Amino acid sequence: MARNIRYSESFKMEVVREMETQGRNANQVRQKYGIVGGGTVEKWARKYGHGLMGKVIRVETTKDIDELKRLKERVKRLESLLADTNLELALERQYTRLACERAGIEDVEEFKKKAAGQRPTEP
Repeated sequence: MARNIRYSESFKMEVVREMETQGRNANQVRQKYGIVGGGTVEKWARKYGHGLMGKVIRVETTKDIDELKRLKERVKRLESLLADTNLELALERQYTRLACERAGIEDVEEFKKKAAGQRPTEP
């Protein structure tokens, strides 16, 4: 039969303080004090800690924020250009297929290979 162990508030706070001040992780203090529950110490850290355990704090300068904003805008522009290019390519393929069909050319790939070697005509 499993024993249900109760810990005092002061004990829980001491364990969390040890984690925060000595840089120990939850597994280390759990083993040190014989705490059985897998998520017990993590729960104590959320409740009694300063909220820094396991969290990444990101400090950004205004320069970093501006750079991130600029890069996001650039990605958006490039994605739009890529979509336009894909659309143009799809249209070009369709026009080529249609032109070959109307000209009675059955092998579109062979036509494209031959056309690629020729100089474009001047308008």
